This record gives sequence, C-alpha cells and structure tokens, in this order.
Amino acid sequence: MSTPSHAPVHPHRLLQDLQAIVGPEHATTAEAHRSQHSRDQSSHPPHLPDAVVWPESTEQVSAILRYANERRIPVVGWGAGTSIEGNPIPVAGGIVVDFRRMDRILAIHPEDFQVTVQPGILYKDMNRVLARHGLFFPPDPGANASIGGMIANNAAGIRTVKYGATRDNVLRLEVVLADGQVIRTGSRAVKQSAGYDLTHLVVGSEGTLGLVTEATLKLAPLPEHFSAVTAAFPTLEAASQAVFEIIGSNLGPAALELLDAQSVAILNQEAHFDLAVAPNLFMEFNGPSPAAVQEVLVMAQAICQELGCMDYREGLGREARNRLWRARHHLFEALVRHYAGMSYLLTDVAVPIAHYPRLVAQAQEMARELGLEVSYIGHAGDGNLHTAVFFPPDDRETRRRVEQFDDRLVHLALALDGTCTGEHGVGMGKAQYLPLEYGPATVEVMRQIKRLLDPNGILNPGKVLP
Repeated sequence: MSTPSHAPVHPHRLLQDLQAIVGPEHATTAEAHRSQHSRDQSSHPPHLPDAVVWPESTEQVSAILRYANERRIPVVGWGAGTSIEGNPIPVAGGIVVDFRRMDRILAIHPEDFQVTVQPGILYKDMNRVLARHGLFFPPDPGANASIGGMIANNAAGIRTVKYGATRDNVLRLEVVLADGQVIRTGSRAVKQSAGYDLTHLVVGSEGTLGLVTEATLKLAPLPEHFSAVTAAFPTLEAASQAVFEIIGSNLGPAALELLDAQSVAILNQEAHFDLAVAPNLFMEFNGPSPAAVQEVLVMAQAICQELGCMDYREGLGREARNRLWRARHHLFEALVRHYAGMSYLLTDVAVPIAHYPRLVAQAQEMARELGLEVSYIGHAGDGNLHTAVFFPPDDRETRRRVEQFDDRLVHLALALDGTCTGEHGVGMGKAQYLPLEYGPATVEVMRQIKRLLDPNGILNPGKVLP
C-alpha cells in the first residue's frame, strides 16, 4: 500500500483537535515527545510524527481514528517501542497513538486460566499480578513489551517451544478499525469455530488493519517443578544438532536457547557467570513432579554427551535460574554496550526444526565467505535464528556485506521451507521478501484485505506490504 496523501493540517489546529478528544494534557506536538516516538530499538532511521496522543479509552481511540481517516492522516499505534524491525516507526509522519494510559487489567478468570487487559499494560508487570493467582502469560519476548505490541507483532520468545507464540494465546480482541468502527473478534470459549478467524488476522498485522484496545489472553499455571540446564558444545553445529535431537526425542523443553561463544563470553562479563566460553544451549524443563523432571534431564544429558558436550550443568536453583534467563533477555543490550558506538544490523529467520542444523552451518559458511563476525542467538527449540553484526558507523563496505549476509540468510531460510521472519515481524526491512515466501497471488489477497479494512491507507503505512 502506498502511504496516504493527506491535505496538511496546521500543527496548531491538529493539536487543538486532538486535545479536544483526549484532553489538553494528553496530546502534544512538542519535539521532545515526537522524538521519543520516532524510533524503536532497531537500526532503522527515525521519523518524526506530527503529534503524539495518549488515549485512555476505546471511545477516544475511535474518535482519533475517525478524525484521522476523514483527513487522510497516518496513524501508528505505540506500545513500549521495544520492537527491532522498525514496526512502529511513523515513516509517513502523522499521529502516534501511545497506549501507555490504557494499561489496566480488566478481569482475571483464574478458574478458566484467562485474563482480559488493555493494550498498554506491560508484559512483566501483568505477570507479576497474575503470579498471585499461580498463573502467567507464557509468550516471553524478553523485553518488557506491551501486550498490544506483542499482539501487533505476534511476539514469541524463549518459551514458544512449549507454549506457542502470542497468536496461540489470544482468545478475544476488541479492535478499532481505520474509520473508527469498533469490532469484537473471538470468544472466551477456548474452542471457537464461528465465522472467519478475524482474531488471528489481526494478531501479527503490526497495526496495519486496526488498533487493539482490549484483549482476552490464555494463561498457563506457573510450574512448580523445573530445572534450568546449560550445556556447552565444541561447535555451533553440534549444539544445533542437539536441539534437533532433544525436540525429536519429545522431551518437551519449556525453553531451548542457542548462544554462540562470543555471546556467552559477554554474558560472563556482564552478569558474572562462569559458563564455558563455547556455543551453549540454555534449557529449561518442567513437570508434575521432581521425579518426572529428573527423568527428562537424564535423557537430555545423554543426548548432549553423545554430541560432544564439554560442560553440562543442571539443577540450577531458582535464583540462579532467574538470573540466567534475565541475562539471556538482556543479551541484546549487553551486546550494544560491548560494541559501544558501533552500528548494527539484525535479522531473524525460522525453519522447520529438521533443517535447523543446516541453517546454522550454512549461515556460518556465508559469514566466513563475506569476512564477517556474526553473533548467533536463537530460540532454537522452534527453529528460530537471530543474527547480529556490529561495525563502525562510517564503514559502508562492511555494511554492504552485512546487508548481503542478511539477504542470503533469508533466501536460505526460504529454500529450507522456512520464513523470512520468525518473530521480529515484517516491519520496514522484510516486506520485499513476502512475494518470495508466499507468491504474488497471496500478497495481492493481503492487499485486498488491507484495502477493505483501511481504504485510505492511514494505518501504519509503509509496513508489512511491499
């Protein structure tokens, strides 16, 4: 979709009109706020919006979209700004709708393992409240993302291998369409078969089809018996083969993460671990009893040792386990600090688990051919691989080679029956690959859906569709 062509609204008039909807204190055209909403955590260049608003109700969101649609003003939803594919960057300017004030838990249904929330609530904050009921929302992107952002991006993370991504844990949505119309999708019934599945159409659409203002989520009980494990291997290939064997043996890990030696070294330095500086798997297993967990651990250790595991540690206590996962969650920030002042390019792809060892092996070979030092981190249990390359900001030649690496990695994943993005979303960098992944006819159907729900193209223009 092309970006909307709108008649300019004078900044003072725009501010007055938005303040009339949300109140004088909750709309601004001040450059400081606009700058804060001009970029996410990606390396994509920032773009200033024309205004930022903080609504507190569905009715206000509806009024904002109705106003913007009539004037062809672009609108971008904003959660916590933690995405890393440029998903919420307002490339066409317009209005950023920041959901920070819509951050309430509306209802907890512990007997049904469900919660209904507003989109601005932060993931970790919500789970702290749910823990009092012995429950948690399993998708774990690492960052303290907003639930609305997680839904928009179909966020995944370390626990996807057991519990699925956000899409697998959303039951019902309230969505405001581009013209301000409010619709409800789905049901609190876990089993649903009524009409088209609009809930899962919205999840992962990156705010291009509507803005979510309420969500009912599926929860899981907090595990009582678990064990975190680290296993070091001589090569990434051996570690990735262990991933395939562990998944293939039906051991049911709750988390299964791959880290290369450089990433482990940085974690040791940043979080004061003493892990073997080698490719590592971070794993977690849980079960109904300590005996059940121990039985799985024995089998996991045997698989790792058969593949040359150099250092195997299990039975980490709760505090050590929490510290391990906190460090894993903050690995990207640790890398940025380690490479202070450097530019970076990130990408993620995913493949069927049987092809994961080949993906990792060929990615390393491509990096060697291009003379690049690449960090490899993966939610390996679900076939997801992330790469990061840091380089001097004025080094155009290295940047060109990194872009070539990312492009070749995507083509490799597609050749292995995978996808161009496992969890970062399409955002600004992956739209070009949709025709390769799905074919032109499928992309045209996506365009038709976009035109139907957003005929003026105001919702997060420049994203998803090439």
